[in-house]
Amino acid sequence: MDSQKEALQRIISTLANKNDEIQNFIDTLNQTLRGVQENSSNILSELDEEFDSLYSILDDVKESMINSIKQEQARKSHELQNQLSQCNNALENSEELLEFATRSLDIKEPEDFSKAARQIKDRVTMASAFRLSLKPKVSDSMTHLMVDFSQERQMLQTLKFLPVPKAPEIDPVECLVADNSVTVAWRMPEEDNKIDHFILEYRKTNFDGLPRVKDERCWEIIDNIKGTEYTLSGLKFDSKYMNFRVRACNKAVAGEYSDPVTLETKALNFSLDNSSSHLNLKVEDTLVEWDPTGGKGQESKIKGKENKGSVHVTSLKKHTRSGTPSPKRTSVGSRPPAVRGSRDRFTGESYTVLGDTAIESGQHYWEVKAQKDCKSYSVGVAYKTLGKFDQLGKTNTSWCIHVNNWLQNTFAAKHNNKVKALDVTVPEKIGVFCDFDGGQLSFYDANSKQLLYSFKTKFTQPVLPGFMVWCGGLSLSTGMQVPSAVRTLQKSENGMTGSASSLNNVTQ
Repeated sequence: MDSQKEALQRIISTLANKNDEIQNFIDTLNQTLRGVQENSSNILSELDEEFDSLYSILDDVKESMINSIKQEQARKSHELQNQLSQCNNALENSEELLEFATRSLDIKEPEDFSKAARQIKDRVTMASAFRLSLKPKVSDSMTHLMVDFSQERQMLQTLKFLPVPKAPEIDPVECLVADNSVTVAWRMPEEDNKIDHFILEYRKTNFDGLPRVKDERCWEIIDNIKGTEYTLSGLKFDSKYMNFRVRACNKAVAGEYSDPVTLETKALNFSLDNSSSHLNLKVEDTLVEWDPTGGKGQESKIKGKENKGSVHVTSLKKHTRSGTPSPKRTSVGSRPPAVRGSRDRFTGESYTVLGDTAIESGQHYWEVKAQKDCKSYSVGVAYKTLGKFDQLGKTNTSWCIHVNNWLQNTFAAKHNNKVKALDVTVPEKIGVFCDFDGGQLSFYDANSKQLLYSFKTKFTQPVLPGFMVWCGGLSLSTGMQVPSAVRTLQKSENGMTGSASSLNNVTQ
């Protein structure tokens, strides 16, 4: 009976996953169909605009050519009209002179005849008819303004759609996820020397497999990539996966998207749990500041949390040692509600606050930066059962390194009320590495990755990131992978002088 139920449960789970997969594919098809309709409409509009632009250019060219012909016609007509007018005037004068000369032949008086002959001779010498060019200044030919658009017609007949680059292929084997950076590599299915650049798009998701259409973040775009790989650096891994796709572009148009690729980007993400903090601490997500006013303005918020009767934290379920489990909210009843009614419940150095995510397995890393001139602070981990009177490092349920800049400067590792002075410079930012399964808690200079100190123990309960601050503040960086440099150092850390056996023990 039980085995049949288990088998049926597996079948139900398989069917549910398949239904979810099919539904996602249906959503993808519907989105693609809408895209086809929308893009077709856009392309038709663009085609109309392009042809209208061609028509407009042809109309402009035609009008320009017509104006040129009319101007040439007017120029030649003007020249010929001027020449014609001059010839008409010369002919009229010449005919008048001819008539005068003919009449002069009938003059009988020698003196009058001689006078007339001299006048005729002078007038002939000055007559415009003898100075005229009897050749037209312009011809009637207009052949220099004729056109032959046979080549242009052939060119127009060859108009076709733009050549579109083929879709690139992302190579998952060549892609790399490390140090909160992702390198994506791709190649073209065939050589294309007309490709100008690539466009890479990415988005975060908590779903494995093909990208979801609904309930997903928008694609982020990186344009004008000249090579066939690109590295996104300085990322916060606050999702389990990231989707990537790429398209090639020539000078005119972008091609099809590549098949999307999903890469795993798990990392520890947590915030500070305000309900676990001292009254004099002001807590906001990943920032905690010491507030000497006693947390005024937070009291109503605190009372509301106290009335809930329990503290909610996040558990990291069991995974392989090298894996980074994903957060999952659970209710933890082993830690009593924090009662923050009076300051005398806390003693010196107990201005503590815990993270809201419990670590139960795997390797994890986060970083902490103290504000300038912060007088005192501690960074470490603690069991969820840490009492409200307990100070970090003074019980066998917490481990930390402590920085004191008040009166005298000290830097020390603390556990079970034992102190180990550290002969190293306090870094600007501290990196915390927790290997739950390996029973190791190490602290590093976050910039140089120099090892500051390492605890070796056996964690028997889930641990929470823990912090103490006085006269200053701390800011956290979460969603970080274990840096490659830290992984390398972990392989050779055992036996190093940075660890003190006096502080390393097994805690029940």
